[in-house]
Amino acid sequence: MTKGVRTRAIIILGVMLLAVYGIIGLPKSMDELRKNIAENIKLGLDLKGGTYLVLQVQVQDALKAEADRTMESLKEDLRKEGIDYAAMDRNDPTTIEEADSIHINIRGVPVDKTGALRSLIADRHPSWILTPVSSTDYRLNLRPTELIALKRDAVERTQQAIQNRIDGLGLTEPIVQQRGRAEADSEILVQLPGVDDPARVKQIMQMEAMLEISEVRGTYPSQEAALAAHGGVLPLNTKLVRASSRSGEQGETWFLVSRTPVITGRDLRNARPGRDEFNKWETDFTLTKEGARRFARFTEANIGNRLAIILDGQVRSAPVIQSRIEDQGRITGAASQQEASDLALVLRAGSLPAGIKYEEERTVGPSLGADSIRQGITAGLVGLALVVGVMLVYYKGAGVNAVVALILNAILLLAIMAYFGAVLTLPGIAGVILTIGMAVDANILIFERIREELRAGKGVLAAVDTGFNRAFLTIIDTHVTTVVSCAFLFMFGTGPVKGFAVTLVIGLIANLFTAVFVSRTMFDWHLGRQRQVTRLSI
Repeated sequence: MTKGVRTRAIIILGVMLLAVYGIIGLPKSMDELRKNIAENIKLGLDLKGGTYLVLQVQVQDALKAEADRTMESLKEDLRKEGIDYAAMDRNDPTTIEEADSIHINIRGVPVDKTGALRSLIADRHPSWILTPVSSTDYRLNLRPTELIALKRDAVERTQQAIQNRIDGLGLTEPIVQQRGRAEADSEILVQLPGVDDPARVKQIMQMEAMLEISEVRGTYPSQEAALAAHGGVLPLNTKLVRASSRSGEQGETWFLVSRTPVITGRDLRNARPGRDEFNKWETDFTLTKEGARRFARFTEANIGNRLAIILDGQVRSAPVIQSRIEDQGRITGAASQQEASDLALVLRAGSLPAGIKYEEERTVGPSLGADSIRQGITAGLVGLALVVGVMLVYYKGAGVNAVVALILNAILLLAIMAYFGAVLTLPGIAGVILTIGMAVDANILIFERIREELRAGKGVLAAVDTGFNRAFLTIIDTHVTTVVSCAFLFMFGTGPVKGFAVTLVIGLIANLFTAVFVSRTMFDWHLGRQRQVTRLSI
């Protein structure tokens, strides 16, 4: 064996040892071997079983929230500019189809204030278009570009919040992605491998977790009592919020709170489950530096007053401020540790900018996954056996070279997937089978080139050298075009199509190593053992 062949053999041995280690690790028993393989070769939903969900983001909620924020800001701007008006409200689109119709109505503006109103909207609210309805009434509509941007942002933020919540549960290889690529699409696809009871996951995903901490202006036994106490009209910049059944209040209680909260969920730095002084479960939270400074100023100025902790539109607790509070707070009323942990999880992940509706739900049982794996492996083994048989019969001794390259190709493919955490799906198994065909094709190109050179009268060593050199460019060409096709599949395909593309690309990369480098080394090793090379079994 020459020095060059020995060096290449060491490289091949090292690569294959790393590949085997990536797949099975260093097991001490058969049970540990099976466990390592199961952990390293991650299976997708169609193989492992789990839950498949399609969620529809209720983008109209995000648009209504934007309109409400604009109304609050606009009321303050109109007051500062001395522009009177009789009433201001918005419409209430209830479906996604009606979302584009969102608008704000301004009624009773004096005729002599028309110019000032137009200038105010143009300068401070450029996202809205002011349209006169009558001489004193106006309508504000979102600009089309702003409307599209807000809907797209709502879907993206919802997708990110759901991804953060699912990641916090520690699930293996979940898939959360937008379904479809049109800007109008508002559906999110969620695949949860290994989850066959999605009730808790669905509950966590659907929690809005809108946290507000607001100043309490008064408490009342009913909405009617609150309105009666203020002459039928609530004070400016206030709202009524009902107490939750877990708030500890006796009977039905309504809180009059400031509409502008002191702290919101965006001011949270962390949240975790804990226990109170009575050993009951609660959710403790920590504020950011800016939130802590704002909270400290407010609590110091309002010692002795009540503070409402509002979660998803209900007051969960309304403690009395005893002293200055900086960066710590707590939400009481959790029924169990899991409930406290789930609330902490969604608070850390962030609130949903819009509600979600479940459009589709499917559960793939583990038996279906096992059947898919068994059938896929059977198909792969049958295909491999047929290919091996044909190669050995047609190419004789050189066919052994091709068979070894095929086996090493499969090991490398699985190892690369294990190292990079790629998920093997049923279409991925199809990619593995196609890789076998591509690997055989590369060997055939090389072998036929060598045959042509031998028929042309060249010696065995020269024929092998020329055959590999001339076939190499053709192999590169075919592999590059296939990789480009896979890139388009990955960019524009859905999850299963992406799995097929990823597996095929990994197989092609491994094939360049096995079909060219490994195969050439085996030829050189075999020919180097012979004193006089006169024939080649091909």
